[in-house]
This record gives sequence, structure tokens and C-alpha cells, in this order.
Amino acid sequence: MFKEFKEFAMKGNVVDMAVGIVIGAAFGASVKSLVSDVIMPPVGLLLGNVDFSNLFFIIKEGATAGPFSTVADAQKAGAVTLNYGLFLNSIISFVIVAFAVFLVVKSVNNLRRQEEIPPSAPATKECPYCKSAIPVKAVRCAHCTSELKAP
Repeated sequence: MFKEFKEFAMKGNVVDMAVGIVIGAAFGASVKSLVSDVIMPPVGLLLGNVDFSNLFFIIKEGATAGPFSTVADAQKAGAVTLNYGLFLNSIISFVIVAFAVFLVVKSVNNLRRQEEIPPSAPATKECPYCKSAIPVKAVRCAHCTSELKAP
């Protein structure tokens, strides 16, 4: 059983998938940081100093009554919150990741299409008499002067 598992785990597809998952997780963390630390602060500034990560509704008050300035303060007081700002950040992160994946898939598809293009016709052919390379449209061999069939 261990031998079968080892064969399964060492297959190329499993290893490739594992590498893809690790790189994907790192990419997702980078995009999350990009959205929350780089994109959303200027957007919040343009919209009147709004911090999207602290946009929330209180569904049920906690032990201490609000108002609360941050989600962390509300949750520390035991309030039940609906964190629509964090959800908005997640949606923007998803769109960026989806667009990046789209660009990667598009690039791979373009590479595959280029591989599928048939090679152009050869520019030379072999003389049947002296085996020298001659132009495809030649009617006489330049090396042995044999007459050739017209193309």
C-alpha cells in the first residue's frame, strides 16, 4: 500500500498540482495585501476618508453598547456584526486574482496556438542524382547539372 501511495504521490501531475497550490496561496496573499494596503486606502481617501475594512453593521448589540469605530472593537464587546467592508475587499481581491489567472491562461493558449501552426514548406529539396540541396523550384541541379522534374 505504501508503494502505491508513493507511486501516486510522485506522479508528475500531483507534484505540479502541489506546486501550483503553494504558488497560488502565495499569490493570493500578495493580492490581498495589494488590495487592502495599496488599492483601498487611496479609494477610501477619495471617498471621504473611508476605511473599507471597518465598514460594518451591528446586527445585535454586545455586552457593551456602541457606537464602535472598528470591527475589532465591536467584536470585543460581543456584538454580532455584518462586515460588508471586508467582503468588498475580498470581492476586489477575487477580481484581481481572476484577471491574473485569465492573463496566464490566455498566454498559455497563445503559446499552444503558435505550436499548432504548421511549419512552412521547405525552401530546398534534395537532388535525386547527387543528393545535394537545391532550391525547390529548380529544374536543373546546380551541382551535377541533371535535369529535374518541374515542381
